[in-house]
Amino acid sequence: MSNERWIVVTTIQAPTQAIELISSLCESGWSAVVVGDTKTPKDWAAPNITYLSVDDQIDMFGEIARIIPFRHYSRKNLGYLYAIRHGAKIILETDDDNLPGAEFGGDLQLKVHGDVVTPRGWVNVYRYFTDTLIWPRGLSLEAIHTAPPLGPMGAFDCPIQQYLADDDPDVDAIYRLLYKAPVQFVQRGPVVLRPGAWCPFNSQNTAFFEEAFPLLYLPCHVSFRMTDIWRSFVAQSSLWVHGYQLSFHKATVRQLRNDHNLMRDFSDEISGYIGNDSIVKLLDLECKKGPELTISETAHRMWKTLVAEKIIPQEELPIIDAWFNA
Repeated sequence: MSNERWIVVTTIQAPTQAIELISSLCESGWSAVVVGDTKTPKDWAAPNITYLSVDDQIDMFGEIARIIPFRHYSRKNLGYLYAIRHGAKIILETDDDNLPGAEFGGDLQLKVHGDVVTPRGWVNVYRYFTDTLIWPRGLSLEAIHTAPPLGPMGAFDCPIQQYLADDDPDVDAIYRLLYKAPVQFVQRGPVVLRPGAWCPFNSQNTAFFEEAFPLLYLPCHVSFRMTDIWRSFVAQSSLWVHGYQLSFHKATVRQLRNDHNLMRDFSDEISGYIGNDSIVKLLDLECKKGPELTISETAHRMWKTLVAEKIIPQEELPIIDAWFNA
């Protein structure tokens, strides 16, 4: 199966309502791959969707499939590799508890016309899409009120585009312990972050164009609640080094969140509450070293720096190397 537009999901559940909707999308121009894990039902199947069992993953990908930990969200990496090997030019990733709306995956273009954030430092992008006090998971808690005035509109190449989620959007455990009401974001135009304006993005409704495929890597030996967040920091810095930007867009899914233990989520997020400021400062310095020959080489350097600084454990390094050599 070869297609230029792929949806990638990982799951440990039987097919959900979101999977059913994704299956329908595969009748109109999309392909989809779902990555299983050891807890996924053995008989998992959905129409129009390629399912990769654990055995399939090892048969197809060999060593990297063996060294990525089981029972970890980072097995999604194998879905990215599958899509790339099968002709992907755009990968739109989501989760099995995000229900695609009518505009999900619609009219994806590399060049984004949007309002611009130019000041350096943390930015709470959610504040441009709602007056409600809400902030994305991974944002420095000192910056939850930080949303500088938007500059004039511009057109930029944005190989990574984060779309939001209505109802139960991606926030941290502190927010969920404090607030319970559903959130509906404003249906407004895109917001583009210029170099040095930092905002975490997640893996729940995010489009990657082929220029950014090396930046898909999810670290494996970090907290489940930080794997996509720390990826977002490496990705942003790598984009900026190579003259690209990151954009945020209106909600195109509704999240009906799977069951979570909020105190366990809080515990898994502590490394981010404590460490995200240091990571961003470190990657800011890495940006100043300039580009490698390719964006892949730049991202590889960024990840190795996080290992060298002991932010990510040494055991991550063989998987990082395997990813960039895949």
